[in-house]
Amino acid sequence: MKMSDFERIRLVILGGAGVGKSCIIKRFLFKTYSDKYRPTVEDLYNREYDLGSVTLKVDILDTSGEMQFPAMRRLSIATAHAFLLVYATTSEASLGCIKQCFEEIREQRADFQDIPMVIVGNKYDLTSSHREVRIEDVSEWVFCELPKLKVKVLECSAKDDYNIMEIFRTFVTLSRILPVNGSAESGSGLKRRSSAYVSASSKAKSRIGSPSIGGCEKPKDSSFLAASTSEGTSSTSGLAGGVGTSSDVKAKPRSRSLIRRSSRKTKQQIQNASGAEDCNIQ
Repeated sequence: MKMSDFERIRLVILGGAGVGKSCIIKRFLFKTYSDKYRPTVEDLYNREYDLGSVTLKVDILDTSGEMQFPAMRRLSIATAHAFLLVYATTSEASLGCIKQCFEEIREQRADFQDIPMVIVGNKYDLTSSHREVRIEDVSEWVFCELPKLKVKVLECSAKDDYNIMEIFRTFVTLSRILPVNGSAESGSGLKRRSSAYVSASSKAKSRIGSPSIGGCEKPKDSSFLAASTSEGTSSTSGLAGGVGTSSDVKAKPRSRSLIRRSSRKTKQQIQNASGAEDCNIQ
């Protein structure tokens, strides 16, 4: 199925234990960071992002880095619309872990080449003294051994808030919701293309008051995705125009020629029945 078939998108985070998956999510969503390590079993976060003409609903699923929950991993891979694969730049073993994750994706998903993926090396702040994985090696693996993928390779630091926003902007770009001016740092612009995630009718629903998960209304976050009204206005007006045309359609009266033919036929039948020569039908 295509990404545009869904109004709610699920982003699944995969990677080994201790690479900083949860730290990336919490830095992005809550602008917080903690050095304290707590193993994740599975955490789900729900957000809505206002793109002007549409509302993008996103589920972010943080998965366990341990391999002791294979059924949960298979389910998360089967239901994902995009993947974030996280390794630590300070651990070569963690790179092997995301390679294993990718093999699981390739085995379970026949459409893996069409799924947006971002491969991220976290803990960039430690690379000056503890680097074990070079980004060039990761890029060579991705683009030489795994061609024709919708993928990008980045390095980030959840601790220093480096490249965190860029990770999620990259997902938008790979999913063909592109920056208007081609600048990822622009604060005004993400332009929705026709193959975007959600339909234009979602915006109208959100204005009425779209229900949030669990019955709790969540504020829409416009800091990540800035509104672009140029294309959204045209698509919405196009829909409005189509509705107006259909509502203006009324039942047409019978044509005058058909009425005249019917009148002449009726007149002839009466004349034949009564034999009256002076019977006139007005």
